[in-house]
Amino acid sequence: MSRRKESIPHVLHDMIWLETRPVCLMKVAFDCYSAICENRQTLRDWESLLFDSLEFSFRHLDPQVPPVLQRVNRVEDYQEIADVVFGSQKSEAIADFLHAWTVYHPHSDPDYFLEKRLVCLHNLVPFSPRLRRLVIRSVERTCYRQFERVGVKRFVALLNYLHVTVEDMDSRVNWLDLLLATLQTSRGTQHLSHWYWEILVELAISWSPWSYCGVTYNPKITTSLAEAQEWSKLECWMGTICVLWPPETNGITEEDLGHLTLLLSRERPGLFEKLKQWMEQWSQTNHKKIPESFQRICKQEQGAAQRDTL
Repeated sequence: MSRRKESIPHVLHDMIWLETRPVCLMKVAFDCYSAICENRQTLRDWESLLFDSLEFSFRHLDPQVPPVLQRVNRVEDYQEIADVVFGSQKSEAIADFLHAWTVYHPHSDPDYFLEKRLVCLHNLVPFSPRLRRLVIRSVERTCYRQFERVGVKRFVALLNYLHVTVEDMDSRVNWLDLLLATLQTSRGTQHLSHWYWEILVELAISWSPWSYCGVTYNPKITTSLAEAQEWSKLECWMGTICVLWPPETNGITEEDLGHLTLLLSRERPGLFEKLKQWMEQWSQTNHKKIPESFQRICKQEQGAAQRDTL
């Protein structure tokens, strides 16, 4: 082990200037990274060596490339290393660490050390496209409850800053679950930007009835949006209800949809044209007929519109 420790600086120094980085050398660099983690208390200038090993292993990689190694360090290692990397406030070094984290994810820890750092990171360092992509990937791979424990307000602020698109997502169902869980909170309902409500509909459209078994329908969101007169968000929420929890699969939504139809037909005259477009897109995506419940809603809206013109 002593000879292995002594060789680490020399190995990294020789490799860091290489223009091409084959997988075999990446494995060597990551072995150095693991050795640095394990022996950091006795290695001279271990922090600099850590940055070099992370840079060599991950800097040139596309964040979406599948992992080529399988190695997991102890959670305690990651906690101290995270202190050093995030404390450096070097954007690309932080991106290197997040790439390592998302490839070699250890078991969840009770202190949520990564979540605590992610929610305030945009206030500390500028986000390069690579860092943004890896933060999004890290968020996607973390369940909502872990972010809830470090503060919904800060988590919503991070999401609004990231402005995530569907193209940014590796797993749509993870994001669908995460957004729906975030919206269960008053902070999420009130402050998550309208952008994500539109994204929510787009994600929901990709699921046919009976196939989505994640977050269940929450009528409190409907009530909260109606009371706050958030018509634009409510429009998106109604579209989400229609495709994820139609009355055919969830009887609770029947009354709420009827109430929303009457309310939004007055406040958003063009609502049903937009809903029809969403439902047609859903039908084409899933190769399904538009649910009868939606046809009934349209007839109800038409009746309400006719009464209003009398």
